Amino acid sequence: MQLTSQLAKHFREIHFGGNWTCANLKDTLADVTWQQATTKIYGFNTIATLAFHVNYFVVAAQDVLQGKPLNANDKYSFDHPPIQSQDDWEKFQHKLGADAEQVAKLIEQLPEEKLWEDFTDKKYGNYYRNIHGIIEHLHYHLGQIALIKKLLRTLPENSAGQKANS
Repeated sequence: MQLTSQLAKHFREIHFGGNWTCANLKDTLADVTWQQATTKIYGFNTIATLAFHVNYFVVAAQDVLQGKPLNANDKYSFDHPPIQSQDDWEKFQHKLGADAEQVAKLIEQLPEEKLWEDFTDKKYGNYYRNIHGIIEHLHYHLGQIALIKKLLRTLPENSAGQKANS
């Protein structure tokens, strides 16, 4: 199996399951309500904000993999559109999945030698570093999402005055 196929598989698994950590974005978010997703607790980012943040970089990579310029800036990576209903939240989750599948397909289609080329600019490193970095970034924030979800379900409402809708 080619390295690009392995990377695409790993990328899919962090989104949809099947990895050896037994944790993935889709299942972790599946039973989160829109109210939980938008609840700020202890000054942490909300679940919705973290989900948008990781997807922001997935979409940026998608553009590059489609031959477009890199058009992303860290300062915008937490600025998500408002989620004001369960329908908004479900549409957003659908977008996460659709974006992930599209990027996985694009990774699979990459010629393996492309992995060692600069990702738009030498300062960003090569394609391999960026794809693998996005996967690592997803694991990191997935852990935060899982912990916030657990906290939201175990703390009483308005615990220490820290829990309030954002």
